[in-house]
Amino acid sequence: MQLLRLGEPGSERPFVRASDGTLHDLTSLTSDIDGGFLAADGIARTAAALENGALPVVEESSDVRVGSPIAQPGKVVCIGLNYRRHAEETGAAIPGEPVVFMKAPDVVVGPADPLFIPRTSTATDWEVELGVVIGRTARYLDSPADALDHVAGYVLSHDVSERDFQIGRVGGQWDKGKSCENFNPLGPWLLPASQVADPQDLGLRLWVNGKQWQNSSTSDMIFTVAEIIHHLSQFMVLRPGDLINTGTPEGVALGQPEPKPYLRDGDVVELEIDGLGRQKQTARQA
Repeated sequence: MQLLRLGEPGSERPFVRASDGTLHDLTSLTSDIDGGFLAADGIARTAAALENGALPVVEESSDVRVGSPIAQPGKVVCIGLNYRRHAEETGAAIPGEPVVFMKAPDVVVGPADPLFIPRTSTATDWEVELGVVIGRTARYLDSPADALDHVAGYVLSHDVSERDFQIGRVGGQWDKGKSCENFNPLGPWLLPASQVADPQDLGLRLWVNGKQWQNSSTSDMIFTVAEIIHHLSQFMVLRPGDLINTGTPEGVALGQPEPKPYLRDGDVVELEIDGLGRQKQTARQA
């Protein structure tokens, strides 16, 4: 079962794709796939409605835009340097606890929307990541063992970064290099947590103009999904619909020898995670 939103920006409607591949309209259950829907046991209610034949089948069209599979989240929390080989390629020390930063929620867009290169950018970089969508409020969790019960599902996330804004200039900071327009393509679908046997056993891959740059597994994470959620819950309240980007593996442009192959106008980026679908964006100069 895959939850997705189709339609033009601001006018997306909720749908669900059943295991047999048929697409079903979800508007009889909810007006959107958002925090309220997830908090109200929306995924279980969707599964029951599919089982009962209560959701109308609709014809799927390749002409319809695929939006982010969740409505704009309340917050986007990101983990930096969370893959051992990525930390090594950038020359960074292995962190002793999760490195946390935020992205502006309005940078979350659809999986095939344009990837805008900021006007003064010299170092726009790619990062394939496992996204975690919260389904139940998490605050001061007792241990990582409690954490995965608070996950609604998993999603393919592209945590685009501008490295000069982030670390290279006076006043540079992680938030500044992460919150540019369209800097978080998401989707194409949200896969319920019950359908992911082990979030620490998923392959991640990314290509630019057909050349593969990233090819790793979530097994290389320094901090597991459960550890991340537990850690974050000690510092902030995680609410239904919130998105957590869990870090990227090795193979980013920042880690390459000079001249670093940062994105340029017209470049095509493709990325995928096992079971979570595939994205394709064309870089455009803003």
